[in-house]
Amino acid sequence: MMKRIKIFISSVQSEFAEERAMLCHYIRADVLLGKFFEPFIFEEVPANEYPTSHVYLKEVELCDIYLGLYGNLYGYEDAEGVSPTEREYDLAALLHKSRLVYIKSVGEDKRHPKETALIKKVERDIVRKTFVDLDGLRTSVYASLVRYLEEKEYIRWKPFDASFDNGATMDDLSEDKIHSFVQVARSKRNFPLTVDTPMKELLVHLDLIDDNDRIANAAILLFGKKPQKYFIPSEVKCVQFYGDVVRKPMPAYQIYRGDVFELVDQATAFVMSRVDNWVGTRDEGETASVPTRPELPIDAVKEAIVNAVCHRDYTSNASVQVMLFRNRLEIWNPGQLPYGLTVQKLQGPHKSLPANPLIADPMYWKGYIEKVGTGTEDIIEKCRDYGLKTPEFFQEEDFRVVIWRATEIQGDPKAIQGDPKVIQGDPKEIEDLIGLIKNNPSISRAELARSLDLSERQVRKMLDLLRAEERLIRKGGKTGEWIIIEK
Repeated sequence: MMKRIKIFISSVQSEFAEERAMLCHYIRADVLLGKFFEPFIFEEVPANEYPTSHVYLKEVELCDIYLGLYGNLYGYEDAEGVSPTEREYDLAALLHKSRLVYIKSVGEDKRHPKETALIKKVERDIVRKTFVDLDGLRTSVYASLVRYLEEKEYIRWKPFDASFDNGATMDDLSEDKIHSFVQVARSKRNFPLTVDTPMKELLVHLDLIDDNDRIANAAILLFGKKPQKYFIPSEVKCVQFYGDVVRKPMPAYQIYRGDVFELVDQATAFVMSRVDNWVGTRDEGETASVPTRPELPIDAVKEAIVNAVCHRDYTSNASVQVMLFRNRLEIWNPGQLPYGLTVQKLQGPHKSLPANPLIADPMYWKGYIEKVGTGTEDIIEKCRDYGLKTPEFFQEEDFRVVIWRATEIQGDPKAIQGDPKVIQGDPKEIEDLIGLIKNNPSISRAELARSLDLSERQVRKMLDLLRAEERLIRKGGKTGEWIIIEK
């Protein structure tokens, strides 16, 4: 029988009790990790006559991996003013143990000076990782332990997003995309790294590069200049049909390429620019905004597309497909639900089991997904709140989500027309609109319509499209200035 790899989990006793217990259970229960690793935590030590420090240091000597959790507390100090946690780390370093250190990046302003000094010492020795919550810690530990197994040649297989055999280099990644990611992630999720963080350091933090500078597949899909150069099927195909079945002619057909964030934005814009939009009346004076309500809730549409792009099987030669019929929206992605998860369970609370965790983690940081397994529940809730029929999920050869379209909005049967719409505004008109906004950020919709010789309804749809693609935002509310976002 193969010798178990011992992991010593060290931390200040009172600060990370929940994290230690979670990691211990997770490692033992995981189908892969449980076959190789045996974790040690102090809570499981039975009473004995030996001093506590002696027991811990003996376990460090016996372990193969030292796993440290550091936060704000330094803990009990011995006669020399040194905590057991630091003693354990020093011994692990002296004995050349494999060391994995994870630092909680919350409330650093309250960190004990000696804990800060310990962290700085660790940073001089090894590459440490930061985490914010249990999900982030679990994801990072999983990636590190799988990498350990591969480096020691216990296993020679990785999930697609964590594989490094693509031949890509740092030159294949966009530094602008990475800087934009950090900026958004910091504002939305309090991402711990700064915008001026070197690209390689960010990739290390997200487990997207190995010690030999090989780039993970996930890095290409997230930040690649041309992801489809390496993974052709990662594109998204969007098509619109006149009726309720697949039949030609098709009023619109697009194949979108780009990173996973761009694919989500482009596919969402495709759908939202082709569904109907209820338009109210201006009754509060000439400057009041006209109330609008799209036929489908954009949050539900985007959530379904995000799930398809994030959780698809990237080893398949099939692509994600977004199909807009007269009565419904269907989103297909190649792949199967994780073991133990069924379409029935998707309709209630369930575990978050991402098929591509190294893709899911950055998508969480950028605000595209949540980490608590609520995506499908949110789709259902948003559609029901919108007055739509409950969405449906199907697991056949591929996974499929069906979002039913409305037949009327807010009691106005004229609001929804039978014929589908094509995209509002050709590329030249959109570029002309962007030029006008750049010259005059406070320009009104009416002024845009007059300058472009278009209706205000047409201009509004073009503005909505740019917003859905995250190329346009408005600062200061409805009467503020337009800001064009260059991509």
